[in-house]
Amino acid sequence: MSWRVWVPLLLFSGFLGLAAYQLTQPKDDFVQSAMVGEELPYFDLPPATQGAQGAASADFRDGTPRLLNIWASWCLPCIAEAPQLEALKQQGVEIVGIAIRDRPEDVAQFLAENGNPYARIGRDDLSEVQLAIGSSGVPETFVIDGKGVIRYQHIGDIRENDVPKLLAELEAAR
Repeated sequence: MSWRVWVPLLLFSGFLGLAAYQLTQPKDDFVQSAMVGEELPYFDLPPATQGAQGAASADFRDGTPRLLNIWASWCLPCIAEAPQLEALKQQGVEIVGIAIRDRPEDVAQFLAENGNPYARIGRDDLSEVQLAIGSSGVPETFVIDGKGVIRYQHIGDIRENDVPKLLAELEAAR
């Protein structure tokens, strides 16, 4: 057999080996925000529901670290994280919420059923703020220091075992 037969066979074998290797690597579903370490972009959102205060980037520049929680009333994991957000609020953590693509009446119903841990809730109808801070979905929570700089990103719902990590990140942001 000539070398012309072996070259394509070796190339094909190399391709199969590379594909097999890639299939054995762990999948990373999470897209980390490139904004961690950067200042929050400017925003000034209207209230998400009647009786709430809206949210603005200026709210994060008063020297106090806080959480910024991106959520929606139609998001099932947001319901699952509600008790943890309430626990953080009970520990003195100020949480600012941004409701994504939501209706005021749905936000009000969600808060009535699941509690309201938010000091302010802004309405982001077009997900402009969500995209500007590098959030890839709901829920996501960001630790923002007192100068308005994003210090940490928690992707997905907050579980009970995530609370100590968020508290530590808030303390580190002081």
